[in-house]
Amino acid sequence: MTVATLLGTASLELTLHTRSAPVDRAVSWVHVSELADPTPFLEGGELLLTTGLALTPGMAAEYVRRLAGAGVVGLGLGTGLTHAQVPPDLPAAADEHGLAVLEVPRQTPFIALSRTVSSALAAEEYAAVTRTSTVQRELTRAAVGPGAPGTVIDRLARHLGGWALLLDAAGTPLEAAPAGARSRAGALAGAVDRLRTARPPAGAALTQPGETVLLQSLGTGSRVRGLLAVGRPEPFSPGDRHVVNAAALLLTLRLEQSRALDSGTAALRAAILRLLLAGQTAAAVPVVEALGERLPAEPVLALAVLGSAEQRAAAVDVAADAASSAREPVLAAEVDDALVVLVSAGGPLVDRLADLPGRVPGAVVGTAPPVPWARLADGVRQARQAAAHGRASGRAVTAFADLAGQGLTALLDPAATGAFAEAALAPLVTADRAGPGDLVESLRVWLAAHGQWEPAAARLGVHRHTLRKRIRRAEELLGRDLDSPGVRAELWVALNATGD
Repeated sequence: MTVATLLGTASLELTLHTRSAPVDRAVSWVHVSELADPTPFLEGGELLLTTGLALTPGMAAEYVRRLAGAGVVGLGLGTGLTHAQVPPDLPAAADEHGLAVLEVPRQTPFIALSRTVSSALAAEEYAAVTRTSTVQRELTRAAVGPGAPGTVIDRLARHLGGWALLLDAAGTPLEAAPAGARSRAGALAGAVDRLRTARPPAGAALTQPGETVLLQSLGTGSRVRGLLAVGRPEPFSPGDRHVVNAAALLLTLRLEQSRALDSGTAALRAAILRLLLAGQTAAAVPVVEALGERLPAEPVLALAVLGSAEQRAAAVDVAADAASSAREPVLAAEVDDALVVLVSAGGPLVDRLADLPGRVPGAVVGTAPPVPWARLADGVRQARQAAAHGRASGRAVTAFADLAGQGLTALLDPAATGAFAEAALAPLVTADRAGPGDLVESLRVWLAAHGQWEPAAARLGVHRHTLRKRIRRAEELLGRDLDSPGVRAELWVALNATGD
């Protein structure tokens, strides 16, 4: 319903008095007011009707300026009561501010305009509801048919007259319509990161010149399964927002259904992994093929993921989405408290999964050197050891090869090592506090000199016989045989853990 629509309604007998003011603006409602300034009671988009009681000579310009500033799309002046005709200064001022002025003859009651607009708006709303219902039915058929969720994304984009994008939980494009919409994922990264931290479903509207984008997270519970993004040049109507919400719900159901099926095969995948770890690759291959999948090509790279059950499940999603996008096989299965992910060492998934902790905050990843299937058990064991060390040291990603250069103490739990050191050296620390205070340092220097008296005594600046007495005293207090290599190693670890 526009001002032009009303002018074209013959029964209303309206006359347009402005020449350049637009008449194609939509009318949101009809409001009647005789106030000199009705703008506090307007929201914008109204057709204002008045008999001009407050419209005195000389005030037309200010009156029109206020109405145009409030977003009024048209002014209907009823003639034959206060004004016999439209004051000539009113159309001139209205043209200047782009406000259409209509003459409403006395025989046309204001209620007739209100009814006309109200009926048109009701018809528009009904048509919008009908159209939305039709689109929702089409999306539902697409969601349960073959090709979903790609078909859902395609139909959604066509209905909205824009683009649609389905992203995985990490923000990687899975489906796009049109295909060029994939390039928009990078610009959405910031908003995606914010929504990933919110409990789904959650949404955001990104408005910029020339485009409006709606972004909504998909999933139930506490974990985001994916995200839906749609955009177009013009704003979204309430009906179109309902369509987007319906599409998000359908995609969530589809994703949850897929995850439910995956959980049903989790035990089977774990059994496949146990076969592979036992060296029975030939027995595992037909089982994998029965799932419609294939094993990664040799050599195989093993990744061990440690974290909560929720984090490990999210890592499975990331690995599966990456494999689908790269069209490369992957095997992910639980072993005890770890998730093992197997990929081909020469494939593109190695790089795609390198930033897995960034996509699953809190998860810890350990990797091992590539191995043939016959040595998979070694690769998985090394990957788990690397992950365990990474978790103890606070590192998100740790390669097994990195462990050798970090020293023995770097592999130990700092809290447990500290407690051991405090208990092991307690007798010497107590004696040092009560006496000269040279037993701990003497033991440290003597062990550093590999038990050689002369070099150790020289470093301490004492006679070797003095050092012998100190070491003998330490041995008595500790109740340990300092000639034992094992005892010396334990004490060395304790001394380096505390720094005493």
